Amino acid sequence: MNQDSLLIIDLGSAYTQLIARQVRSLQVYCEIYPVHRIPPFQSHIKGIILSGITYSAADISLLIGFLEALPDQIPVLAIGMGSVLLIGEQPKPNTFYSVGAPIATSQTVITKDHRLFKHIPQHTTVWADHELDLKILPEEFIAIAHAQDGSIAGFQKAEKPIYGLLFHPEVHQSVHGHQILQNFVLDICGCQKSWTPSNFIVSSIAALKETLSNDKVVLGLSGGVDSTVAAILLHQAIGQNLYCIFVNNGLLRKDEFNLVQKSYSAFGLQVKAVDASARFLQALSGVSDPEQKRKIIGNTFIHVFDEEAHSIQDVVWLAQGTIYPDIIESVSSPDTQVKVKSHHNVGGLPDFMKLKVVEPLKVLFKDEVRAIGRQLGISSWLIDRHPFPGPGLAVRILGPVTDEKIRVLQEVDAIFIEKLRSHGLYDKVWQAGAILLPVQSVGVRNNQRTYENVVALRAVNSVDGMTAEWAQLPYDFLLSVSNEILYQVAGVNRVVYDISSKPPATIEWE
Repeated sequence: MNQDSLLIIDLGSAYTQLIARQVRSLQVYCEIYPVHRIPPFQSHIKGIILSGITYSAADISLLIGFLEALPDQIPVLAIGMGSVLLIGEQPKPNTFYSVGAPIATSQTVITKDHRLFKHIPQHTTVWADHELDLKILPEEFIAIAHAQDGSIAGFQKAEKPIYGLLFHPEVHQSVHGHQILQNFVLDICGCQKSWTPSNFIVSSIAALKETLSNDKVVLGLSGGVDSTVAAILLHQAIGQNLYCIFVNNGLLRKDEFNLVQKSYSAFGLQVKAVDASARFLQALSGVSDPEQKRKIIGNTFIHVFDEEAHSIQDVVWLAQGTIYPDIIESVSSPDTQVKVKSHHNVGGLPDFMKLKVVEPLKVLFKDEVRAIGRQLGISSWLIDRHPFPGPGLAVRILGPVTDEKIRVLQEVDAIFIEKLRSHGLYDKVWQAGAILLPVQSVGVRNNQRTYENVVALRAVNSVDGMTAEWAQLPYDFLLSVSNEILYQVAGVNRVVYDISSKPPATIEWE
């Protein structure tokens, strides 16, 4: 990417991806790199953002060396407690600051008349994950914002475009935070607005044509947003040299296998639909552990896909719908990355497939993928669909997976999703689905005692899935959904609604 861009150096903040998404919303390209993998400086980089704080002496040494080698005119913005590194201090309590409780708090800061705070009221509310207690600055620095108690909340290195903020402008709780970032990115760094869906489509298609030439490419379709957009981009670049395989693992939503095939028929794609549901179900027989389920489904998919791909002569490339958060996670420091669940999108290609990999979406966030899909003319039914777990309903069936459990959950899920659509709530919820619990409860049906399944409904609102709040759906809506499930789905006699947010819960139950 030779267009104007920003480099975001990740020092361990939970908000780093949010910073990147805010920058890109300004139509400016940016990339995230962990501090231990900072790339060489290039002329198209117009500014640097530091996110978080590091306690590693080696990391601090790498960062300081990189910053000292920057051209004098390159602006630098440090966000959060990592800003103390700019004043030559180690990230520990000292004469210049002390670390308070690591709990996010809302605070009022008083800003000076400064280009970083253009169009910002003198008093503004911000979000900080520490107590602001920076009282003194070294001689070459000046304060540009203060907390109400007099602590320094922002500073600049005298006569240089190097800034530190001891709060988080990237989060929505910082009322004018987006404007602060806009001032830095567009005014101070002077970036041009060149990161747009139309520009990406043109440049991506050109790059794919050059890379793939006349080679054949195989792609696994899932019916999801990422694989769909990747398929259309590739199709526009190489036409009939793209071969798509859509595998039914038996764990899709009700009628999904047929509905997705119909939706793809309008694009002129070559799609081979493979019903391998019996094979997946057999492989999952008796398995309860969620991580084992994921691995079985991933491995079975790879083998089914490989068999189908080998039926196509002279395939050279495997296309994947990998998106930017997958890439970021794959290069994170092993010392700081916490494994929540296994993924098979990055680094999951087995040696026996012997194919080169092409990832048309690997620089995009999910919302950018959707924007590009709309620009490509892909229907809203595909582009605006809720996220759906790669392992499908297997991780929404707690305990062993069986044909009967799949049937029950598909029916429940179909009612829930259709009700959300008919009540105008589907597009107001980020993700929704049903979970079949491994318990049964006593009930009454036709004046007879029953002992049947319990299902939980789950609906959340989120930006990128990293955090999520449970959706406060209307009570009359939940009552309507519950009644329809109880009276129409055989084998269910109790419905509950999950009101847990992430964290501490996750979005999926497994």
